[in-house]
Amino acid sequence: IEGADEPRAELIAEAIVGWGKPIETTRQLRRLIESALPSGVDEDAVKATVTRVFQAIRIAVNGELTAIDAFLTQLPHCLRPGARVAVLSFHSGEDRRIKHHFRDGFRSGIYSEIATEVTRPSGAEVRSNSRAAPAKLRWAIRSS
Repeated sequence: IEGADEPRAELIAEAIVGWGKPIETTRQLRRLIESALPSGVDEDAVKATVTRVFQAIRIAVNGELTAIDAFLTQLPHCLRPGARVAVLSFHSGEDRRIKHHFRDGFRSGIYSEIATEVTRPSGAEVRSNSRAAPAKLRWAIRSS
């Protein structure tokens, strides 16, 4: 399941393919995912796996990674020399693409500076806004 960063993706995919009929509800999909997991997996791990699979489906259906790739391809052409850009991501697949784009752009001279470390929200920010927890900020400066 591309985009899920799910370590048990192969087991889940096999269970879905092996099901052999249309999955009609999200509850049915959840049960199918749960049935694919090895016995003894704790409840928190099950919940995390189900969440990652549903997130991967959303990412695929919405074409989110394709949109990010298109954005990153066009980004240097939209920036004047010396311009600064900051990109906020909420998923490791998004962040990985941004990190690699900035790194490769720095190596090829497109960007004169890039963030060497990702910026994450503080504990206080996460406590006041729990949806900020997965946020990652990366920045770059367009070469002159």
